[in-house]
Amino acid sequence: MGQSGFARFLVAMIAIFLVFLAIAIGWLVLRGDSSLLRNVIIEHTMITPNADGDLDATPVSYELSRNATVSIFLEDEEGQRYYFRQEQPRGIGEYQVLFSGIVEGYELPGEEIEGQILARLLQDGDYTWTITAVDKDGIEESVSGPLTIAEADDQLPEIRNFSLDKRVFTPNQDGIDDRVQIQFFLPKEVTSTRVFIITPEGAELPVAELEREVEPGSPGRHYFDYEAGVDNKATPPPDGDYPVIAVVEDAEGQKIRVEDSLTLQYGGVPRAEIISPPVGDTVEFSTTAIPLCESVTFTLTVQNYGTTPIRTTGPAPGTVYDSDWNYNTLGWHTESGAWRVAIGYENEISNYPYRWALGDLEDLEKIGDHYYLMPGERAVVTGTIRLVGPFGERNPQPVWGGLIHEDVEISQFNNRVDPHDILVDIADETNMIECEPREIPAVKSAASN
Repeated sequence: MGQSGFARFLVAMIAIFLVFLAIAIGWLVLRGDSSLLRNVIIEHTMITPNADGDLDATPVSYELSRNATVSIFLEDEEGQRYYFRQEQPRGIGEYQVLFSGIVEGYELPGEEIEGQILARLLQDGDYTWTITAVDKDGIEESVSGPLTIAEADDQLPEIRNFSLDKRVFTPNQDGIDDRVQIQFFLPKEVTSTRVFIITPEGAELPVAELEREVEPGSPGRHYFDYEAGVDNKATPPPDGDYPVIAVVEDAEGQKIRVEDSLTLQYGGVPRAEIISPPVGDTVEFSTTAIPLCESVTFTLTVQNYGTTPIRTTGPAPGTVYDSDWNYNTLGWHTESGAWRVAIGYENEISNYPYRWALGDLEDLEKIGDHYYLMPGERAVVTGTIRLVGPFGERNPQPVWGGLIHEDVEISQFNNRVDPHDILVDIADETNMIECEPREIPAVKSAASN
């Protein structure tokens, strides 16, 4: 080969080499090298996580060339490891996250904390951070570097003296254990407070905080009230045992969780009605006209058509009232949550002055110290009123039945049921008689509590 031929050959080889070099450089630019974990950057080598807005956190960024499982952790000078992320699956791409000194919960030697520490600040000191990625073939790559934690506000947002005021809870508006109160003490201000019940399906039922002198999130004692939604006519969870959980988080991101348990019994929205028979009156009165000092008797049937027992109280069916008495006269005062059959009229001084229990002993079931009409059960209730004067200003007067859920409601369909005009036959003033005085009946009832 001549000199000129060799020169041409050399030029050709150099050109081919340059083409391959350009292709290789382009490939690297477009596809990068073969490493799994790339471009790892921890922007700051020191952070001061105290929520003052200055160096509270540092950006952490990295890139994955393949799908991998990623862990990010720190080790102190004694080699103790603290995880920020542990074996989290990640896809191809670039990632960035802020690290504020918060790692998975841990306890210090000799420390006694109520509940579980879910997330906690690292203590002041020098640490080595490490990001590790492992692909599906088990190839692992790691990058490490130094990080200093300083001026950390590491006071935990503890939940102290977490307690329930009762262990067994019966949300059915019977006035007995209808609500449960949850309370605890916070020594430190928090940015988030959650109290909830967990259902068997894993759903969270939130519990509202009561407004007291301590504002939500502030240091002090906090109270939460739970009635299972019955006040809003919602069906409560099924009877059973339920975890009660509180979780709080402070401005630094530290998080504490505590747990207790609660048993729910006889839960449900109470439902009862006065039954309208196919034939005849819903409220049957013995007469529509009556001489002074004589008595009128009513009969009706009440049914519990709900899924929870309904509590009742006296006086017993059959009790005789004088028309100028009321249930307070007999000593059977209003009881929040109790149900009673009642008789009212147009010009009554007090609402439904004559009241009776929903049944006798054979109609009711005793639960604890109280008597209940059970779900699906019905009872015939009678009562008598001796007329020592007319029913109010009008004569005849509309008189009706009612079914009262005391201090809760008188539902529309249980109010002013089946009115009847009843005339009290009263002589003129010159022939007016006085009814013979009668002793107030003893306070006894099948439904006494």
